[in-house]
Amino acid sequence: MARKIGFYGVLAYVIYALFIYWYLFYFANTSLPFEYEGSKADPATFMNGRELVLSEEYSKIRNILFFLATPFEWIFYLLILLFGLSKVFKDWADKSTKFKFLQTTIYVAWLTFFSFIATFPIGYISYSLSKKYNISTQTFSSWMKDELIDFWVSFGTMVIVVSVLYWIINKSTKRWWLYAWLISIPFTLFMMFLQPVVIDPLYNDFYPLKNKELESKILQLASEANIPAEHVFEVNMAEKTNALNAYVTGIGSNSRIVLWDTTLNRLNDNQILFIMAHEMAHYVEKHLYIGIAGYLLLSLLGLYLTARIMDYVIARWGDSFKLTKVNDVRSLPLLLMIISMLMFISSPLSNTVSRYQETRADRYAIKMTDDTEAAIGTFQELSRAGLSQVNPPLLVKIFRYGHPTMLERISMIEEYELEQRNK
Repeated sequence: MARKIGFYGVLAYVIYALFIYWYLFYFANTSLPFEYEGSKADPATFMNGRELVLSEEYSKIRNILFFLATPFEWIFYLLILLFGLSKVFKDWADKSTKFKFLQTTIYVAWLTFFSFIATFPIGYISYSLSKKYNISTQTFSSWMKDELIDFWVSFGTMVIVVSVLYWIINKSTKRWWLYAWLISIPFTLFMMFLQPVVIDPLYNDFYPLKNKELESKILQLASEANIPAEHVFEVNMAEKTNALNAYVTGIGSNSRIVLWDTTLNRLNDNQILFIMAHEMAHYVEKHLYIGIAGYLLLSLLGLYLTARIMDYVIARWGDSFKLTKVNDVRSLPLLLMIISMLMFISSPLSNTVSRYQETRADRYAIKMTDDTEAAIGTFQELSRAGLSQVNPPLLVKIFRYGHPTMLERISMIEEYELEQRNK
């Protein structure tokens, strides 16, 4: 039975990979609808011929890597269970120490290490791709440093989460999903509070915006929106990427508005003010807190479904997976696989909500700055810098895009301009 499950699992992955390749390279149509040709949303009006070709090439390869990476994790966890490696990790941990917490730490260390090794090639291909298309400026040593930081942060977090989770499961094999969810609430909020001041600085240097004249303009904009901001932060990303970005992170007193220095280098002041107005909209409309509430609701449903699916799988295929009970840490790969699947399945919903919020933020920023030229120029430059498809395939939009497509964003601004002229 184990061989059968493994064979069909790998076969399903291969068929899925072939479908995704066919869809992205042969079926999906990314050409612009004829009514938008020649408009400000038409990439031919703001990209040269080489950029147009490169954006299509880069986007297709990047998209196929995305669609292959997550299901690859499922196959990895499936094979870990079927080959008995999860049991081997547990045996090694049990022989190494008598202390339960240290046993869990050792088990998680082995699972995290093998996961890192298994997924490293995909990560390296993605890094090499971004270097080839001049998106990334990061040296291999710098990229490897970030990968190792990811590994240790992931490992440390996983040890804490798994130790607490399996302690809860041992206490209540029926309602562990509910108790785990209740404990996850303060943990999630605590991690979001720490993110800007503890985790993010591990990767990059953050400091108050150097351009004080620009900072004054941004703070004036914040004042008009009744946002109690004292500083805008910039981060040195030019040594890693040519892409542009700005974002809001953290909660409470640790909330930060952050600009990449690449954004400062490539956009003018009016365009940056539009971006800042967009980010301020998220604060004004409380999108961060709505997002937290939505995440917690989805995680409650996700943990409940995970518990039910784990019970079913162990009851039916426990022998093949070498699992007899849910409260054994050997079931961790199964738990991670199910959670990953549920997150992938739910991503269209979360992306839809995110795109709605981003559209509202765009509208807020346009009304606040009343500068449609800067808004359109910003989106055009974002497309050029990231070699982004203006009109991506439907499946890519559904599963990957937390923002509206550039076609939607620019055409919305053009419609706004038309409305204003007709008033």
